[in-house]
Amino acid sequence: MIQIQAALFWAYGTGATFAVSAARQLQWWQRSVHEEGVRTRSRAANPYLLLTVLFAAVLLVPTGLFMMWQNPSWATMQVAGGHQGIWAGFVLFYAGGTVVATLLGFLVAQALVLVGAGYWAYLQSVGAHFLLFAVLVHGWDGTGYRRLLTTSRGALRDWPKDSVINNLLHFLTSGTFLALLVLGAAVVGTMLITEIGWLMEGWELPGADEDRRVPRVLAVAIAAAGVYGLPFLGAVSASGLVRLAGWALGLALFAVPAGVVLLARRSPVRALYGLVGIPKRHWRADLELTY
Repeated sequence: MIQIQAALFWAYGTGATFAVSAARQLQWWQRSVHEEGVRTRSRAANPYLLLTVLFAAVLLVPTGLFMMWQNPSWATMQVAGGHQGIWAGFVLFYAGGTVVATLLGFLVAQALVLVGAGYWAYLQSVGAHFLLFAVLVHGWDGTGYRRLLTTSRGALRDWPKDSVINNLLHFLTSGTFLALLVLGAAVVGTMLITEIGWLMEGWELPGADEDRRVPRVLAVAIAAAGVYGLPFLGAVSASGLVRLAGWALGLALFAVPAGVVLLARRSPVRALYGLVGIPKRHWRADLELTY
């Protein structure tokens, strides 16, 4: 559903977010099958992994292919002028790559969660969504937002001739935006319901109440701000610095405060993460306990 250049970042970030949302269940599932048969412990028996792959295969891929067919110029950020500009094999790579990226994001985040590195699993989501928004906001030539908000090469060329408001109105009244609105309601709605539902489900498990330090509604809001709001603000900030100081200096100026905010032991992001109730210990840490 998103433009091709950003699709794999979104897929990886979604897979990682799903794993972090179900972090407590994934640890509980590992405990429940500990020392049981190989088939029981196989990845194919993991219901959260299967549901994540189904989400990618049933919603992300078909909606992305629909947008590529409906408006190939928009889907490729105006790189291709029409269907003739897209190699048929690229469509195959896009469809398979979206599923693989989602699966990879889930597996990497799950592995981190199971060894007690939940915060680093969360950073997988942050990093992928930052790259997603960076492509949409800045792109490779500083015109990312223009390519997002125009439906054809001609509209992209004519952007400077009109005001930003008029350009935005042209996009909002286009068939491309209508298709995005309908498909987005299904894809984003299902995605958010799944993530919130898995968080809620995890909070019902033993030990969740002592880990979650704020009411559920506030915890959901903090989680959403951390997964989507923070990367978006980071992408906008990085884009502004690159425009002002160039790629090398701009990214360097962005990387220093970003590293402090995300990686410092007493950073505000770590503090907010600790309020949500994602497990911090290795899944074997309290294996001997009987719930």
